[in-house]
Amino acid sequence: MEQYLTLCKHIMENGTEKGDRTGTGTKSVFGYQMRFDLAAGFPLLTTKKTAFRLVVSELLWFIKGDTNVKTLIEANNHIWDEWAFEKWVESDSYTGPDMTNFGVRAAKDPDFKAIVDEQMKIFCTKIVEDEQFAEKFGDLGPVYGRQWRSWPAKNGETIDQLQTVIEQIKVNPDSRRHIITAWNPAEVEEMALPPCHAFMQFYVANGKLSCQLYQRSADVFLGVPFNIASYALLTHLIAKECGLEVGEFVHTLGDAHLYANHMEQVETQLARTPRSLPRLSLSDEKESIYDYEIEDIKIEGYDPHPRIKAPIAV
Repeated sequence: MEQYLTLCKHIMENGTEKGDRTGTGTKSVFGYQMRFDLAAGFPLLTTKKTAFRLVVSELLWFIKGDTNVKTLIEANNHIWDEWAFEKWVESDSYTGPDMTNFGVRAAKDPDFKAIVDEQMKIFCTKIVEDEQFAEKFGDLGPVYGRQWRSWPAKNGETIDQLQTVIEQIKVNPDSRRHIITAWNPAEVEEMALPPCHAFMQFYVANGKLSCQLYQRSADVFLGVPFNIASYALLTHLIAKECGLEVGEFVHTLGDAHLYANHMEQVETQLARTPRSLPRLSLSDEKESIYDYEIEDIKIEGYDPHPRIKAPIAV
């Protein structure tokens, strides 16, 4: 994963200091590309432990067209909690302590973070136990899964972009139209978070499937390791269903940034030596991409350095 570490170094040395919607501040570069040969090993970061189980459960959530955090929370995946939580604490239904700018404040104040953590536990319990509460506050709007599987057409029907791409790869592999987009201008304002990984294209050559992702906004320390693993996994799953080997994952970034409160963590990571990449194992019993469950997708030979914690900017 030298490609990723080189990106971190590039931003540290050449990035421009910029403000952002969270008020945290970033160091940023624009227009950067990484390439990963998927036959050389699965690109899961080794200079800090990355929770592959979370990558898998989130991707399966996208694939199933789901947009409610209830499914993720039930799978003990909390990477989308903050955006649904924000919806709750900004509503008239919320009667607890003031949560204004809770992400930034919690990063600076341990006592306030403890209050946020307690309210978050209450929120997650309500999501799992109260169906009406989950419907009202757990849904994130028409985010990735909705756009991938149910893009609204002007005739009132919906377009299953994912299934269309899989079918076209099988019957017309040389097409230059194997494209899925999550950026829907008509619905972007309804999304809890506009899609960061916004546009993907698949490419078949010499019996191998490659994927290029355009990511408009890239949280390089926290988000990008997950994004790399997620789209590498998606490429593997589609390749298996289509009877192809895997080629490359090409990751093209728009605004690639390191948050101001992640710099110390990045320095820690850059001081570590990368280890051998793990291998991906997919269940032979599943033929369709839609049939996979978390236990069908495993990683083998993963020996990372310890996890490095950092606050998420909301």
